[in-house]
Amino acid sequence: MAQNRSAEKRVRQNATRRARNRSNLSRLKTDVKRLRTAISSGDKDEAIRLLPLTVGQLDKAAKKGAVHDNKASRTKSRLTRHVNDLLAS
Repeated sequence: MAQNRSAEKRVRQNATRRARNRSNLSRLKTDVKRLRTAISSGDKDEAIRLLPLTVGQLDKAAKKGAVHDNKASRTKSRLTRHVNDLLAS
C-alpha cells in the first residue's frame, strides 16, 4: 500500500491511465477485427469505409501511448496493403 501522499497520487494516476488505455485498446481491437473481417469476406465497400476509421484509431492510440508508434505504423501499412490487394482483385 502507498505510504505517502505522492505515492497515493501515483496509484490514482496509474488507475486512471490504465482504464483509459484499456478503453482505447478495446475500441482499437474491435475496429481492426471489423476491418479484417470485411477484407476476408471480400466486402470492398465496407473495407474502404472502415480503413480511414481504423487508421485514425491507430493514430490516436499511438499518440496517447496505448500502443507503440512502430506497431501502429506496421498495422496501418499491413491493413492498407490488404485493402489495396482486395481492390486490385
